[in-house]
Amino acid sequence: MKSSTWNPTKRNRNIGTSKQGHGQNNKLLIPQPFDTSKLFYERFNKPEINSIHVHGREIPVIVEQLNINHYYSCTPADVAVILNHLPQIDLEEFGVLVFRQPKKKEQILSPVWGRLIYSFEFRNKYYPAIILEALPYKKKLKFTKRQTTELEKEFNHLLNDGVEFILDKREYVAEINEETARSIQLYRTLLHEVGHYVHYLEQVERPVYEEDICEWEKRFELYLNIPVQEKEIFANKYADTAKRELVQKNIIPFNRLD
Repeated sequence: MKSSTWNPTKRNRNIGTSKQGHGQNNKLLIPQPFDTSKLFYERFNKPEINSIHVHGREIPVIVEQLNINHYYSCTPADVAVILNHLPQIDLEEFGVLVFRQPKKKEQILSPVWGRLIYSFEFRNKYYPAIILEALPYKKKLKFTKRQTTELEKEFNHLLNDGVEFILDKREYVAEINEETARSIQLYRTLLHEVGHYVHYLEQVERPVYEEDICEWEKRFELYLNIPVQEKEIFANKYADTAKRELVQKNIIPFNRLD
């Protein structure tokens, strides 16, 4: 995989659908304007373009202008610290880091902490990207008392991340402050999305680097058809292992960097 010349034909019919996103329950249908090929997560309001250095490579960083009463829980410099302490091979050809302000409708119907994009358009080329979403200052998390196995796992992950839930008559409720949000997005979400990227590399890109595009598409289709639960197990295991190692090495937690 060569990010600087990523073939746009790789943006197949699954790009931008629920098969592509991870760590989300994205049933939201986003209108696609006729005058652009950019997908909803590639269109920004007054973005700033900067960069970070990861394992000796310059990685573009897109930071979208925030709406009123929203914030980014961590900074590009924070993310750089984490990525530089992960194995270099796990970020092979990683292309773009994005801080994105989600639209109001997205926040209501399908709120996410972050997402992995396999083929993200940036300056007319295509790159794998990780997107971290802006959060409202008064963000609440709610979990019902009766939880599926997957919801229970997510609930326990949040408890381990320091989220304090209050039990009322029907559900568990937590108010997320800036410190807790930073811990979740920087020490959990980011690592989770890198885990999805490593899974993708192992299943799609690493078997063969130079070949007919049809063979690549076959592997990509097989990867997309892996059950979501299996992908989540892989990403959660990666995140748990990486976080534990970062803590043991006294890399995290650390104060916010600007």
